[in-house]
Amino acid sequence: MRPMRSVRPPSAGSRLVQLACAGLLGLAASLPSQAALFGDDEARKAILELRAKVEANRQAGDNALAELRRKQDEQSANSGRVVLELANQVEALRTELSQLRGQNEQLQRDVTELQRQQKSTLNLIDDRLRSLEPVRVSQDGVDFTVQPREKAEFEAAMSALRAADFDKAADLYGQFMRRYPDSGYLPAALYWQGNARYASRDYKPAIDSYRALIAKVPNHSRVPEAMLAIANCQQELKDAKAAKRTLEELFKSYPKTEAGIAARDRLARMQ
Repeated sequence: MRPMRSVRPPSAGSRLVQLACAGLLGLAASLPSQAALFGDDEARKAILELRAKVEANRQAGDNALAELRRKQDEQSANSGRVVLELANQVEALRTELSQLRGQNEQLQRDVTELQRQQKSTLNLIDDRLRSLEPVRVSQDGVDFTVQPREKAEFEAAMSALRAADFDKAADLYGQFMRRYPDSGYLPAALYWQGNARYASRDYKPAIDSYRALIAKVPNHSRVPEAMLAIANCQQELKDAKAAKRTLEELFKSYPKTEAGIAARDRLARMQ
């Protein structure tokens, strides 16, 4: 069996044409009987009127069909414009979404960079604060606090002394004591400055450093060694009497220290 075709309902224009044709056929069928009743003029007149009615009906059907087609075309055009507008809006939304995603990614990168910079800044601030905070140190059995820069400058002088750069070391110790006259490092700076000068054969300046230590900090543990070093400088200056007096004073004041014992032995050899 062949499949049945679906029957589409006639449009408004088609119905109008069908009605006009039906009317024309009905009038044509009645012409013979009317022609018999009326004369030729009247029949001719009736035919003309019928033709006019048919033409009017046909024209009305054509107009109705044209209006229907116009409306369909207008609806199609409107639908096309709507679809196009919707497509443009969708594309615009896609473009805006892509831009927003790009901006979001850039913002995330900016936030990450700002966090990195903030962390770096905080670390730098912490380092600077730590560089300004006093530190606890111990020197020659004495504990005290110093500023980080103060500690660094003293260690720089010690480094020059260890490197046997005695003139530079003596100068750095001098600069340190002028900058930090009340430093806890002061006794050590005077003592090691005297040693640096002694190593450079600057015996009189060395004696000045040792005597400054004894005068400023008479109870310091380095005082016996400073007195022994003064005696050494005096011997190098060929001042044996002064050296002997210094050794005698050293042994008398500090007989049980290593420096005092060394002074006793040297005095015995001088007899």
